[in-house]
Amino acid sequence: MQGDGEVLFLGGVGEVAVTLGNDGLSFQPLHSEPSSSCWTSIVLPPKLENRIRFSDVYAVELLDEGPVCGPWNTRTVVQGKKSTEMHRFAVHVVTRSRKHPSPWIPCEYLFGHKNSETCKSWVELLSACTNGEHDRPKNLLVFVHPLCGKGRGRKNWEVVAPLFDRAKVNTKVITTERAGHAYDTIASLSDKELKKFDGVVAVGGDGLFNEILNGLLRSRHKTSYPPTPEGFGYVGSNEKCQGYRNDGLSNSMPTSNTVNVMLPGSSSKSDDHEPLLSTAQSPELGTSSLNPNMEPSSGDQVPLVSFPNDWLRLGIIPSGSTDAIALSTTGERDPVTSALLIILGRRMSLDIAQVVRWKSSPSAEILPTVCYAASFAGYGFYGEVIRESENFRWMGPARYDFSGTMVFLKHRSYEAKVAFLENRSTDSLTASAENVANGVQPRQKRPCKTICRTSCSVCKETSAAGQNSADDIPDSSRVICENPKWVWSKGRFLSVGAAVISCRNERAPDGLVAEAHLSDGFLHLLLIRDCPLPLYLWHLTQFTKKGSDPLTFKFVEHHKTKAFTFISPHDESVWNLDGELFQASEVSVQACRGLVSLFASGPEV
Repeated sequence: MQGDGEVLFLGGVGEVAVTLGNDGLSFQPLHSEPSSSCWTSIVLPPKLENRIRFSDVYAVELLDEGPVCGPWNTRTVVQGKKSTEMHRFAVHVVTRSRKHPSPWIPCEYLFGHKNSETCKSWVELLSACTNGEHDRPKNLLVFVHPLCGKGRGRKNWEVVAPLFDRAKVNTKVITTERAGHAYDTIASLSDKELKKFDGVVAVGGDGLFNEILNGLLRSRHKTSYPPTPEGFGYVGSNEKCQGYRNDGLSNSMPTSNTVNVMLPGSSSKSDDHEPLLSTAQSPELGTSSLNPNMEPSSGDQVPLVSFPNDWLRLGIIPSGSTDAIALSTTGERDPVTSALLIILGRRMSLDIAQVVRWKSSPSAEILPTVCYAASFAGYGFYGEVIRESENFRWMGPARYDFSGTMVFLKHRSYEAKVAFLENRSTDSLTASAENVANGVQPRQKRPCKTICRTSCSVCKETSAAGQNSADDIPDSSRVICENPKWVWSKGRFLSVGAAVISCRNERAPDGLVAEAHLSDGFLHLLLIRDCPLPLYLWHLTQFTKKGSDPLTFKFVEHHKTKAFTFISPHDESVWNLDGELFQASEVSVQACRGLVSLFASGPEV
């Protein structure tokens, strides 16, 4: 049968003997009779290899009868290819450049045969083999931000949508119409509706991804609040936080000492921007048409959705202004690469920062609000840039450069106290007020960094845990460490930031923290103390240079930690969470290791 080397016609090559193996199919060109051919030397056309791995096949299509080009060689380049009419089928695969392996490029192998049943048989066989590939999604919920990146969201979806159609992946597409639209829709889904999807995809920037992330986690993630040092003083700061679902069920039984999380709609007053619509106004998804076989009967009990789990993944097709999440997790800002990673079902675990606001301002009442960030949480310079940029959205991505320059020239510093959990396995970079005042020189180069890549050994342990059942997955965010030691850092800071991932972008090719890993359970706390303006400029310009180390200045503190607490006496303390504004004067933050799964595999080497 096919496994014994059946002869097919391959476009651009000619007749080939095709052999089916356990992990793919291979083929060898058959040299023709000397009297009948100009094929004196048959070679594969550019970008085609003589072996196709099932893991690289994203679609198999049965085509109508039509032309299939003859072999590609130097003579056909001069004389033109000769086409033969026959029955056809196409095998769509991904290929990579040897020099730049991160971008994934769609490639097509066009096979032909005189017998239509032979083509049909091959399509069925190859489809069965590729469908057997683990973890490929069948049903996706897709949110498209039409205005982000000067309209790139809609355009990018029009580019990649045919790839999903070709791969027979069902997509329920919602075009967002306002701030909070994606959040409201996700938060309003019942567990029964959510379980009909294999993943949720954001076609937009980091802000849209953050909306989806919070829509999922605020009501479904059950864990303790971040640990806090002695003297922080909030009753319940080490108790369980609870998410309340729209089906009336909470994630855990409340106790008398539990401090409830404020969710959208739970209070009529909020200092930070909350979604504009209540969950009751969210649109009907019409999920019943996606996969009737997944519809539980009326007597079936749907298990509660919690995180982490082994089935739901998040995806992002980069279309925003910076796209730090896509660049840090795939190595590319390419919508086609991200779409192919989703279609092929790539999986990796991703750390998430849980941010609990205890007070929105020093005089406000204690009202804990839980938010989540996938890339970065920043205060001071980082928060002010986002706040200023909101006034210049009409400028598109250029608004960040303009706002950043305005905030930089103000050179404002902020009084604050920060406490972080000491990580005994690494040394922190510390600074003193005397060091800064005496004219700072960069520190010596730090030891060689271990950069997070595909199959990263540091992250591999957590990624493997994603293959277990939901009941077997440990929630490592619940236990920080035994006998933790808190270290306080006080003074005036230009900025306070916590990077969950490297936060690479086109302006900072190595990111904010080049050695940050995607799933190691740590935050990288960056404390930038007050310093002269020229030194601060020197520090910021180092981010734009690949291979530089902007964290070696003496006024920069870099601490690898699992949790930290922040207190500010300022009335208008604004944080930047993945590009979204969040007003808070007192917060506690912890890293939740591998909390969500992403359609990605890490940057290629």
